[in-house]
Amino acid sequence: MKKLSLYSLAMFSLLSLTSCEAVETIFKAGMWWGIILVVGVIGIILWLFSRGKNS
Repeated sequence: MKKLSLYSLAMFSLLSLTSCEAVETIFKAGMWWGIILVVGVIGIILWLFSRGKNS
């Protein structure tokens, strides 16, 4: 009886949760992290070049 209830709970959760929403959230977070990292790297490179010209 425990196995039946465990299987029914697993099936209910699989059918009620949509994977598209989870994937969409992951990609949105990944996109923003990518943008932040690219802007940060470009900022560091520009800062290093400007620092080298002043010397």
